Amino acid sequence: MKKYLVATAAIFAASLAYAGEDSTLAIEGEVFVTEVDAPEHMENVSTLYSGWTFRADETQALQLDDFDNPAFLFLDQAIDQWDTVEGSEGKSCSTCHEDVADFAGLKSTLPRVEDGELVTMTNLVNECVTDRMGAEPWKYSGAKMSAMTALIAHQSRGMTMNVAIEGDAAPFWERGKELYYTRVGQLDMACSNCHEDNYGNMIRADHLSQGQINGFPLYRLKNAKINTTHGRFKGCMSNIRATPFKEGSEEFKALELYIASRGQGLSVETPAVRN
Repeated sequence: MKKYLVATAAIFAASLAYAGEDSTLAIEGEVFVTEVDAPEHMENVSTLYSGWTFRADETQALQLDDFDNPAFLFLDQAIDQWDTVEGSEGKSCSTCHEDVADFAGLKSTLPRVEDGELVTMTNLVNECVTDRMGAEPWKYSGAKMSAMTALIAHQSRGMTMNVAIEGDAAPFWERGKELYYTRVGQLDMACSNCHEDNYGNMIRADHLSQGQINGFPLYRLKNAKINTTHGRFKGCMSNIRATPFKEGSEEFKALELYIASRGQGLSVETPAVRN
């Protein structure tokens, strides 16, 4: 039986009156899952809500139409990069992968374990860049990587998040869970303090969400560019005055797996639009 935080739930219900909770996320006739029962492994949350649910109407509207969604300017850049030869081997992405649409379903299953190692989409892209193209690795949250991973993740849009957390993935998932609930920094806060205990409440001029990552990489209005999952982790840690782990670190990869598992059943929205 899941525990339910009555006080938090009551505040959440009231707060959502300002967050367009009655809206439906539908793009080109496809309705996305933005609310679903929480998976069994979550003890303190009964219902999952996409970050889209917490946004103001005008922000939600940007995601409803791909022509209005500013993220697609960056996806267009990635489409150009897809055919760009780079490195000593004279190859581009399209040399080996004819159509980026072939990656449909990849985003919904990542991170995942390969050969005993937890890998993210960025790891997979950089493996191609270095080993197959003979080029220098792209920066983890750099412009090229952010746009390319958004383009690849976009091929899974509308599919539901479904990462593996058992078997070989279990120790990585447990490590991510530990990190999620560990208080750090001068403010002595954990991820859970905001995104589990206080979602729906106001922080400055915005609503706290559940911290779902089903829309990443996404366009953030605050800095007018594509933001990555690890970039957001780094920003959160800086906000609570903690020393962030390195993007691409084992800690952030484990945390990404755990948080992805907290969004099981929500639709992939990449590229989402957030504040």
